Amino acid sequence: MGFRLTKIYTRTGDQGETGLGDGRRVPKDHPRVEAIGEVDTLNSQLGVLLAGLTEDPRLNEVYEVLAPCQHRLFDLGGELAMPAYQALDAGEVQRLETAIDTWNDEVGALENFILPGGSMLIAQAHVCRSLARSAERRCQQLNAVEPLSAVSLAYINRLSDLLFVAARIIARRQAIAEILWQSAKP
Repeated sequence: MGFRLTKIYTRTGDQGETGLGDGRRVPKDHPRVEAIGEVDTLNSQLGVLLAGLTEDPRLNEVYEVLAPCQHRLFDLGGELAMPAYQALDAGEVQRLETAIDTWNDEVGALENFILPGGSMLIAQAHVCRSLARSAERRCQQLNAVEPLSAVSLAYINRLSDLLFVAARIIARRQAIAEILWQSAKP
């Protein structure tokens, strides 16, 4: 990758437009820019989760599985910014599915609805999960007007599933009870 930013501000976006990697200028609220923003927000929050995971050796495997996701989210952002660019492949989706299956076998079937919480790490994993769903919605909105790759859409969908199971595996490995939803009606 030869392109490097030497200046952070360009003043070219002051009028409410931004440039894409293919040279197009679009409004900052264009569905493509919205999708890029949601993926970036998810990536930032995933960074917070990863920083917390490094503090507990029982969670090394969780860190090892989730750390590459930050890089793949950056790749997805690149795909969104440069529509002809394709970085993700089916192997990445399969990697997430393998981790989901492995962790799900460990935590067992979900018998009740669970709420985010129990510890900061569990809650942060759920924040990331919900942001992955938001990023997926934005990508699907974009896909309705400008088709995206099926692999990219599958990746962001599977990532939210992985983050849900990651929250559960964090709870299990830290021996923290999951917070079960309680109906308002007895």
